[in-house]
Order: sequence, then structure tokens, then C-alpha cells
Amino acid sequence: MSLVYPLVAPWGRFSLRSFFIDAPEPAIVDAGVTESPEAMRAQLESLGRRIEDVRWILLTHGHIDHLGGAYGLWELTGRKAEVVIHRADAPFLRSREAHVQEWRDGRGRWLPDPEGEAHERALLAAAIGGEMEPTIAVSGGETFDLGGVPLSVHAIPGHTEGAVAYVLDETRDVFVGDAVQAYGAASGFPGYEDPDRYRASLEYLRDVIRPERLYLGHPYRRADGTAFPEVLDAVDARAAIEGSLEREAQIRAAVLPHLAVGLAASEAPSSPFEPVAAQLGYTGDPTLEPAPFFTTMNGYVTHVGPAAEQESTR
Repeated sequence: MSLVYPLVAPWGRFSLRSFFIDAPEPAIVDAGVTESPEAMRAQLESLGRRIEDVRWILLTHGHIDHLGGAYGLWELTGRKAEVVIHRADAPFLRSREAHVQEWRDGRGRWLPDPEGEAHERALLAAAIGGEMEPTIAVSGGETFDLGGVPLSVHAIPGHTEGAVAYVLDETRDVFVGDAVQAYGAASGFPGYEDPDRYRASLEYLRDVIRPERLYLGHPYRRADGTAFPEVLDAVDARAAIEGSLEREAQIRAAVLPHLAVGLAASEAPSSPFEPVAAQLGYTGDPTLEPAPFFTTMNGYVTHVGPAAEQESTR
């Protein structure tokens, strides 16, 4: 039987959560940013474990705060660890430029800062320690053996196209990164690229996977603003998933009528989605990176609203 230990590394206004699976072939789920592997080394030493013995680096998705430390962590294992990511998000591991293109196509469409792309490049240079090929690119449905501990891979797209859940099959410990957003984390707003797939993946986690313990990539919050713990039991796991579905429904109900009448610019930081922010009671600064507000708004524009419907009929 394996044990799971949280590995926490600060980064700006965020608290990043990675996890160590203490199996015969040890694994780390998500790699943080450039400086995270050294922090992980110290935390593992306090557990009487060595980072050199890690044999699996399991990436839940391709965002910089989850894979930025992958290259450095792989180096610390003597390049012996398998680095696993979904093939749809693998370009983010291979190239910083893929992150820039994602920024341009997504939240960058709505952020007013003319220097935004330059800021994004500087952020990427600092947070991603190196570019690399994954040693294993998955699609979902694979099973790995962590030295007698079976682990299965499940595609749960929505937050990103290549988001996955890693499940310890014998104990139903489930690692989802940012695929369960509840009511948001430090930004106060959930972020996902494709609302329909996000909702479908949440329902799959709730109805099919049914975690006994759930591990989230950040301290996501309940509706009352309190954070879920580092390790969610079955009751909290269901609450986090249900809260995510509830918040998505609230956002959808606010966004779709707004898109139907057309976008209108304003002086508000949330322009052109100011009425949506007002209806939802969102008073945070939506321009702060990673700007989940604009990521999510872009998801409805691209995949759900009238523009998406027109594109599908062409």
C-alpha cells in the first residue's frame, strides 16, 4: 500500500500543490515551477526519502505552474524518471512558445495590456526550467505499475484539452491538478478552456471515478470562501466536484444571455464582460495572470456562445 504526501511550493500569490506517492517506484504528481524541485528535495529528505529515487513524474496538465519544474526534477532523478503527460498538452512541455500561442489565442484576446505578450514571455522564462520531450505521452485509458501499485490514467479535458486524472486503483486516491476548480483559488474565479468538456469531466469524476480521496493542485475554495484541505476525503471530494458544477452553471447562466446580445466595451477591467462579473458578484482583478476570468470567458465565446454555433455550421 502506498502513502501520499503533499509537497507545497510557493510561487508569487499562489500555493502550488504537488504530491509524492511513496510506492516501490515512487512518483511525484506535478512538478511546480523552476525552483520547486529543490524545495521538493528538502521535503522528501524530511520524510527519509530521496528525490534521486523518484521514478515517475506525472503531469496532470500543461500549465506552467504544474510542469515548469519538470525538466529540473527529471535532472535530479538522474534522468531516470518517466515523464508522463497527455499528448494534447505535450507541446507545452516541449516548448515555451506553445504557451505564448495559448496566451494569444485565449485570455490574451481580452487583456488590455499592450505589453502582455512580453510579460508572458518573461514569466515563462523564469517559471519553466527547461524544454523537453515527454518520455510517455498518454491519451487516457493507460495503466502503469508503480512497482506493484497500479495507477490508471483518465482523460478529463476542460481545464485544458490534455487534463488527466491519475488514479491509484486500489485505494481510489485521485489526482486531478486543476480539473476541479470549485469557486476558484487565489484569483476568486474558476478557469477552464472548454465549458462543456469541463462539465462532462466533472460528472465523470463524480459518477464514474468516485474518489475516496481527492488531491487538488491549489487551495480551491467553497462558496463561502474557505479553502478545501490538502487532502479531500470522499465527502469533501464530492462537495468540491458538486461546487464546481454549481459554479459552472452560475457562470453559464450569466454569460450566454450576454453573448446573445453582443459584447460591449467599457472602462471596467472585466470589459467586455462587465455585466457578467457584476451578475456573478466577481470583484477581483481579472487582469492578474493567469487571468482565469478571461480564460473562462474566452471558453464560452469559443465553444458555447453564438460565435461557436456559427462556426459549427460553416
